[in-house]
Amino acid sequence: METIEKTIEVEAPVNKVYNQWTQFEEFPSFMEGVEEVKQLDDKHLHWVAQVAGKKKEWDAEIIEQVPDQRISWRSTSGAPNAGIVNFRPKDAGHTIVTLQMNYEPQGAMEKTGDALGLVSRRVEGDLKRFRDFIQSRPTETGSWRGKIGGEKPNPERGYGTSGQSGVR
Repeated sequence: METIEKTIEVEAPVNKVYNQWTQFEEFPSFMEGVEEVKQLDDKHLHWVAQVAGKKKEWDAEIIEQVPDQRISWRSTSGAPNAGIVNFRPKDAGHTIVTLQMNYEPQGAMEKTGDALGLVSRRVEGDLKRFRDFIQSRPTETGSWRGKIGGEKPNPERGYGTSGQSGVR
């Protein structure tokens, strides 16, 4: 399994940044290749994306969600992937977002793209587009402040990142 970790500073308070990240169905607005994310319930998402030129679909489960701190997830179908996104206030108007993602490249094209650093650059670009997305609007597009799980996320066990969307 491969691991990517990227960090970005966002010029917005932690609650605004966290609230926007919980709007998973907005992910196609700033994540390259993501065509659709459907919020199935508080803990489950269905993803549709283009990966190495191929349409891929998978389901993911949110393992832990702590408002203004972290969201962790893992896939439950499709290619194995997991992650965790942490939100840390730098000061009242700035937030540090750190995304760690574990994934298993499937097939020769994905393995070649991974070896060339394409996945790492894509994740970095997604974070920059997220930063621009949230900084360009006066308020987040929605929020969900619920808590899921209490177990501490452990990337070695396949925990990770994903967001949540819509009205709950």
